[in-house]
Formats: sequence, C-alpha cells, structure tokens
Amino acid sequence: MQHTSSTQTIPTDSGIPRHVAIIMDGNGRWATNRFLPRVAGHAKGVEMVREVVEACALRGVEYLTLFAFSSENWRRPADEVSVLMRLFMTALEREVAKMHANGIRLKVVGDLARFDARLQQMIASAERRTANNTTLTVTICANYGGRWDIMQAIQKMTLAHPGETSFTEDQLERHLAMAYAPEPDLFIRTGGEERISNFLLWQLAYTELYFTDTFWPDFNASELDQAIASFGNRERRFGRTSAQLVESKKAS
Repeated sequence: MQHTSSTQTIPTDSGIPRHVAIIMDGNGRWATNRFLPRVAGHAKGVEMVREVVEACALRGVEYLTLFAFSSENWRRPADEVSVLMRLFMTALEREVAKMHANGIRLKVVGDLARFDARLQQMIASAERRTANNTTLTVTICANYGGRWDIMQAIQKMTLAHPGETSFTEDQLERHLAMAYAPEPDLFIRTGGEERISNFLLWQLAYTELYFTDTFWPDFNASELDQAIASFGNRERRFGRTSAQLVESKKAS
C-alpha cells in the first residue's frame, strides 16, 4: 500500500498517533547506574519492547517502528554487538508466536546482508508468518540508517526508470524501506538525548518530536501515555496557519 507524503497532502489528524517511531536509548546507562554490565540494560530493554508493543495495540496505534540497531552501531565494542545480535535472535525465537497469535505483523528493515545467515533466515520466516496480520505493524530497524534508506531508494528508482533524469517525490517514496507505512505522527527518543541520529530522515519531515530523560528500560505504558498526551496537545498545521486549522476543523 502506497501512502501519501505529508508534503504533498494533509494527513488526517486525531488525538491518537497512527504511527509511532521510537529511538530506544539509554539501555547502557540504565545498567551502569545500577552497577550492572551494559548488556544487562539491553536485556531489560527487550522486555520493555514487549510492554510497549502491547500498549500500542491496546491504544489503537496502527504502526510502531523501533530503532534497534543503527548502521553506526557497528562501531560499538565487538562483544556488545555480539550480545545485541544474540538478543535479537532470542527475541525472534520467543516473541514471534505471541505476536502472530495477537494479530501483530512484524517487519525488519535495513541492510540485512551484513547479518548472520541464520538471523536473516529467522527474520524472513517471522515476516512470512505474520504477513497477513492487521492489528499492529511492528517494524524493527536493524542495520538501518536514514541516509542509507534514501540512497538505496534512489538506486532502485533510477534502475526502475532507465534514461529518466527528472523524478517526483512519489517515485522515490515507493522505494523507501518503509513504503508500506504512513509517515510517523509521533517520534519518541528516550534517554535524554535530543537528536534523530540518522533515523527515518525522509519520513520525519512533519512528525511531532518528543524527548524524555527516561531510559528505555524504564519506558513503560504510563510513559507512552505521557508522550501520546503531549502529541494530542500539539497543533499540527502542515504548513497552514492556525486560523486555517480552526476553519478546517469547523468544516469537518
């Protein structure tokens, strides 16, 4: 399904975000503050993913996108990267059946070629198993970068239109890794940092940004509700004036 860009048309707005995107930051610092190894924070963070997925489904969110491993995270210590890969595989083994039983579709996007062959097979199997589920689409961004996404989309677009030199946004967007999803309505970053760190660079053009000092392992359903409440108080104009926004609400 192709979704229209917020720069081309005005999306339908409501108090509940249709698509929530999250940078799950602060696992290592959460562990360090408790005199635990960093990997303990990552393990606890996996548990919190389960709670937030369930909370989004109950609140009517249709798409949840989680930045699990960026293309820059390979720069981390090798032992930490190894643990993250094992946690990813363990989560797939334990959670996919539950997700499928609850009508949740799983997608994994990014440059997956760098991953171990078994992990790639597990990802493909999980995506096939949950492909027809409609309650909530959970996307895991793994070895993903916003610049990588735009570049790979440009490459696919030019291959699909040989000889052409002029393109539209729509032509490029259909080749983005998440062309199946609408643009995020709400972006959340935990852990106190206030930047988007090469995440969904194209798609966040009109997304409402929410930053919290809460580390990801402490980001529960109540914290999610605070973010959604903040979203509900935003005036989403999409280039219009406040007066125009008032008139459009009257008309509807």
